[in-house]
Amino acid sequence: MSIGDVFWLFFMFSALQPWLRQRMLEAMRTRKIAQLESERNSRVILLVHRQETMRLLGFPIARYIDINDSEEVLRAIQMTDDDIPLDIVLHTPGGLVLAALQIARAIHEHKAKVTVFVPHYAMSGGTLIAIAADEIVMSKHAVLGPIDPQLGQSPAASLIKVVQEKPIARVDDQTLIMADVGRKAIAQVKQSASDILKKRLPHDKAEALAEKLSTGTWTHDYPLFAATAKELGLPVNTDVPNDVLDLMKLYPQPVRSQGGSSGVEYLPLPRHKEAVSREA
Repeated sequence: MSIGDVFWLFFMFSALQPWLRQRMLEAMRTRKIAQLESERNSRVILLVHRQETMRLLGFPIARYIDINDSEEVLRAIQMTDDDIPLDIVLHTPGGLVLAALQIARAIHEHKAKVTVFVPHYAMSGGTLIAIAADEIVMSKHAVLGPIDPQLGQSPAASLIKVVQEKPIARVDDQTLIMADVGRKAIAQVKQSASDILKKRLPHDKAEALAEKLSTGTWTHDYPLFAATAKELGLPVNTDVPNDVLDLMKLYPQPVRSQGGSSGVEYLPLPRHKEAVSREA
């Protein structure tokens, strides 16, 4: 075998390695999902959005809830009998209101119990989906977020406030149009959230919570930790199964370059006080 042959074999192996790694990862995910479904006698659906990085050009592409996601989730729910529980694992920054609301309504109308697991975060549209569940299971430091609509780079609530506080003659037409759209968007999201929450909360509490979440009470990225979400009246507990956390490990964040790393390193082994004492 010549040096040229060795080079080409090395080149082919290097080219195939990412593909083989991805296939192995997908097979591990399939086995883990099947195991979780068997243990909980449920339909398990994951909605996981990581920031993808193009291998050659190296720039990040933000992932979010879109129509493709809603199509896939609705298809999975339609393939599930009404008496089979749903377990939804959410890891998302949010996304299109239309897509998130489609998923939330489908969950809301499912007859069997629906549990949403939030290992790390489910912001914006992810929160809209979560509040449709019978139970929200969050890690202690996982977060939900406000569901106030965003128009481009601006919060709808802030656009409305600008028009209210600034003399109308000094506000440009585009801002006035955006503020008008913002009023409608907030009213629509508030009504949708209220309708969803009324299934599990008294009507007055559902309307009050929907208003608080949708009208710009907080900044859009404000974290609502499990304790806060529970205080707001959401059906939250922090008993996240280890299998769900293990499943999330099979959805790693892509690195920015071939030699890059996440910046976090540790020995992936449990550490117990007894073990430390013996070493001492």
